[in-house]
Amino acid sequence: MRVYHSSVLKVEKPLISYSRDFLDFGKFFYVTTILSQAEKYAERFKFREKDAWLNIFEFDYDVHQWNVIKFEAYNEDWLDFVMDCRNGKDPQNADLVIGGIADDKVFRTIDLYFSNEINKSEALKRLVYEKPDMQICIKSQRLIDECLTFVDAMKL
Repeated sequence: MRVYHSSVLKVEKPLISYSRDFLDFGKFFYVTTILSQAEKYAERFKFREKDAWLNIFEFDYDVHQWNVIKFEAYNEDWLDFVMDCRNGKDPQNADLVIGGIADDKVFRTIDLYFSNEINKSEALKRLVYEKPDMQICIKSQRLIDECLTFVDAMKL
């Protein structure tokens, strides 16, 4: 499948060690199948007067060979997983995590929950109305090396 990664630079050989801390699914390498989502994320770099690159890859993996966690919705399992990851914990040993991104709309709810201004029940009530934009978090360097092939990069 074709996947996209936005960055301040061209990324031909991704290394999970270069990721930022405290992201939705932990400090690893993120891609999406949604081109418009990757382009929108790249706009953040341009807004900060940095270079914005759209990196394009082919991602071909066998779901049966890897430990994959997939969240189909913004639900309690997703919320608990994101909370742990954003607190610096890696709650499960997985090679790949697929699920909704905590984008601007969703993050408002997450932020209120993390700061204890709303409880879990209220957060879940708010999240049920949001349709997830999917992100793919590759948590294994071996998976990257074996299954992710660089195609091209474009400076936006």
